[in-house]
Amino acid sequence: MDALKVNDPPALGRYVLQARLGAGGMGQVYLGRSPGGRLVALKVIRDGITEHPEALLRFRREADTARAVRSAYTANLIDASLDEAPYWLATEYVAGPTLAAAVAARGPLPAQTCRGLFAALAEGLAAVHACGVTHRDLKPQNVILSQRGPQLIDFGIARGVEQTAVTEAGASGPGTPGFTAPEVLLHNEVGPAADVFALGATVAFAATGRPPFGMGSAAGVAFRAVYEEIDVEGVEEDLAELVRECVAKDPAARPGLERVIERCAVSGALVGDVHYAALTAGTGAVPGAVAGEAPPVAGTPPMPVSVPPVAPYDLPTADGYTPTQLNRPDAPGRRRRAWTVAGAAALAAVTGGVLTALPDGGEDGDDGKERAAATAGPTRGASASPAGGDGKGPRPPRFIQATGPNRDQWAPDPGDPWSGGQCNLPYEEPNQHFQYGKPSEAADIASGKARLAMRLRHDEAEPGETYFVAAVVKPPHDIPAAEAEASGIGLVQNLGLGFTSAPVDLYASGEGEWVDLTCPDDFGLHLDGRRHSGALPLEDDPGHWTVRFVHVQSPTEYAGVACDGFTVPE
Repeated sequence: MDALKVNDPPALGRYVLQARLGAGGMGQVYLGRSPGGRLVALKVIRDGITEHPEALLRFRREADTARAVRSAYTANLIDASLDEAPYWLATEYVAGPTLAAAVAARGPLPAQTCRGLFAALAEGLAAVHACGVTHRDLKPQNVILSQRGPQLIDFGIARGVEQTAVTEAGASGPGTPGFTAPEVLLHNEVGPAADVFALGATVAFAATGRPPFGMGSAAGVAFRAVYEEIDVEGVEEDLAELVRECVAKDPAARPGLERVIERCAVSGALVGDVHYAALTAGTGAVPGAVAGEAPPVAGTPPMPVSVPPVAPYDLPTADGYTPTQLNRPDAPGRRRRAWTVAGAAALAAVTGGVLTALPDGGEDGDDGKERAAATAGPTRGASASPAGGDGKGPRPPRFIQATGPNRDQWAPDPGDPWSGGQCNLPYEEPNQHFQYGKPSEAADIASGKARLAMRLRHDEAEPGETYFVAAVVKPPHDIPAAEAEASGIGLVQNLGLGFTSAPVDLYASGEGEWVDLTCPDDFGLHLDGRRHSGALPLEDDPGHWTVRFVHVQSPTEYAGVACDGFTVPE
């Protein structure tokens, strides 16, 4: 929820505007208050679109749809002004985060909560279908988790079964890639089965925290929705099977909504679910916290979000595609390698441009400071010995490369006294002897360079023993901010490995000796067994960069020993 801007109207009809709730390609959504104090969500079509008769037809159709659908699972239409500009609709205001924002902030929902959500949304869709309407754009952004249960919103591209699609300028495209059924994408065949597909995809997102058919361009996501399997890796098998049935490529093979409800076998109201209740806590009728942010769940650490949460009243873009940019990391419990070492990683932080080792036994608290001061010149990352401790041991891989999506993400945390932030996933291979340094203040990267350092402390190698470590720096976004804006796709969370340094044998560098690296100079991207490019300049992608240090066995076999990050200011 954002404050009103200077050019926003003070009122629409009899409603006094209170705040901005969201925006999209069709217009703006405001929080309004009636003379009697009732809160409403006012959707206003923007001026540029009012010149298109087809867009006005769609807007009026939305009003007709909203009037037709009266359900406990929908935000009901209260008022409308459709005769002259500004054109607006007023629906009841539903307080609570969207499913998209809740998962982005808190991570995937437990299987039992997903079943309750599955059944509740299926019942809501059944009520919508009973009115002769298909929603046509069910997705996590269009589900509000309210204290009275989940609510379906945004019927902007919904239509009655007897209506034809609007296809001229200002019209919506066929829903949102990743949540739109194959028959809609291929033949624009819209029916109740298409909503069942979207329901299955939405629950898959809730259960995994990942886009159901991956990320990327709209065309690429749509292609996977038509020809590839949905991503339900890690989901409880019975729940995963029901999701797969709902997203069957053949609409005739999908279960009906009553069958979905029966399969969920819920034994109580969703609002009574402890996890669901925690997500909606503090979201009463009068808005307080920023809309779209899920409140903390007791006992759960905060999960960083690398892109802004989607607002609860998000509108589709003009062409019908609202990028879904809400990937959440996998739940803890990732695959561990057989060579995991017990222990906890010791930390180091760069403060005021000086590397300061955190207490590791109290022997030489100033050693790190002296080392950093003496290495302000060229880095040693490229010159450190690539061999074992005797110079004749096995040579390390020249690089590492991605083997799949990487979901490690760092976010700042002012309450963290050591590193000023936290990563969302546990280390795969903590090492109590490993220490590192990283920037901690904007002044440390003012030159466009980020200095990193790593070492093994109080750890002597056995004859011939090696310990190869590579540093990884990951920008916050899949493509730089300027390119994302120019493409129109928007900012998308980076699930790539990032840019990597050459692996270095820390035993060979000497016990307690720092190995210094500079980003972007000492980092690059490797694909298909060769160097693809250098690292992205820091200033090209402002935001929270993730730093990982990984113990390397081969170009595709490595495990994280530490994770941290730094912020590149705009």
